[in-house]
Amino acid sequence: MRCPFCAHHDTQVTETRGSDEGVVRRRRRCTACDKRFTTYERAEIAMPTVVKKDGSRAEFDRAKLRASMALALRKRPVATDRVEAALGRIEEKLLALGSNEVTTAQLGELVMHELQALDKVAYVRFASVYRSFEDVEEFSRLIKEI
Repeated sequence: MRCPFCAHHDTQVTETRGSDEGVVRRRRRCTACDKRFTTYERAEIAMPTVVKKDGSRAEFDRAKLRASMALALRKRPVATDRVEAALGRIEEKLLALGSNEVTTAQLGELVMHELQALDKVAYVRFASVYRSFEDVEEFSRLIKEI
């Protein structure tokens, strides 16, 4: 670690503390100028790339996912913190897959699962667009499942 005061490359860790949020705090001392400073370490987690139906690839975008869920939940009595928790669960499941890529079909299924637990109407709204039903019978079967 380079000293922020004198740019010397040799520093010593004098104290290390972890936190529940996964951040590690380290107090350091420069061996050249003897000044002390604090560093914070956080794990960098890469979300999988989303593979679209046409084969193109896009970076995972939490804001885009939140927007599509918000559209399905429009005018529904669901608290924002519950939506954020659902988004967190979706991200956890994506990371647990351990894959560098995820299809939009897999992502859509995860969203539908979370929406079904949050609000049945939002689930039907999302599923009706996501699954693009060919006829009324398919849509009727989905509603009967609920």
